[in-house]
Amino acid sequence: MEKEYTITIIPTNNPNIMKFETNHFVSPHKNYEFKNIDEAKESPLAQQLFHLPFIKTVYVASNFIGIEKYDIVGWEDIKDSLAQQLVEYLNAGQAVVAQDPNEVPQAITVYAENTPNPAVMKYVANKLIVPALFEFKNIDEAKDAPLAKKLFMLPFVKEVFMDQNYVSITKYDVAEWEEISSELRELIRTFMMSGAEAVGATTVQKEKAKAPSTLLHGSDLDDTSKQIIDILEEHVKPAVASDGGNIMFESYDAQTKKVHVVLQGACSGCPSSTFTLKNGIENMLKNMMGDKIQEVVAING
Repeated sequence: MEKEYTITIIPTNNPNIMKFETNHFVSPHKNYEFKNIDEAKESPLAQQLFHLPFIKTVYVASNFIGIEKYDIVGWEDIKDSLAQQLVEYLNAGQAVVAQDPNEVPQAITVYAENTPNPAVMKYVANKLIVPALFEFKNIDEAKDAPLAKKLFMLPFVKEVFMDQNYVSITKYDVAEWEEISSELRELIRTFMMSGAEAVGATTVQKEKAKAPSTLLHGSDLDDTSKQIIDILEEHVKPAVASDGGNIMFESYDAQTKKVHVVLQGACSGCPSSTFTLKNGIENMLKNMMGDKIQEVVAING
């Protein structure tokens, strides 16, 4: 079955650069930057884009094509037609970047990393595993996620959380990490070596559609909620991700001034993280947003 590509348009902090995210990897092993049509000789897609007079730079990464434009046009005039052009090109099966037959494939390594949650181990790879964040509580939720489904086949796997280049696995108490960690690490590495996608395209699209972002807020969010999301994304998420977890904005009540957040991955159910994160986030939001924040309520995902 051939892949069917869809594009999600995402603004960036640079007003002249737009990201066109794809639901399948387009360059899983390497990133590229092309400043002109001569530099783009190894990328048929970039060469085609440079025939448009307003294209300044083309970026090709694992799961997106970035485009920098000249000031002569505005994004509102061109972004939809560019997205359509990219979708048609990708669905025609044409190469994004020509593969060098002499290029040695990158060796895949996976290593285990302890987290603050004794029931969770983080497995980190040297390449991207998924283009977005995913959490699976059981094998039914993982029906469109081949890697998670394989992990759930093991009787000691309780939950699976994936983000970018790592997988956090929550185990049942029946097994100890020293007994199972090598098996889990090898399963993930072998799966990645097969070239299969860890999560199906349909699930990727659904996750991107519902996840709030610092750069692309939902139109139904108030300004305070948007500010909270920006603070969480910039100041909290990087630290939490290093421990194999995630924190997700749930809601803000302007009447009670309460913020609800969801803890995922290694943070979910951790004996210490609920208290530590709740108080750390609460103090940060109060310091940065003043009397708009009264309390932060942390919910285990």
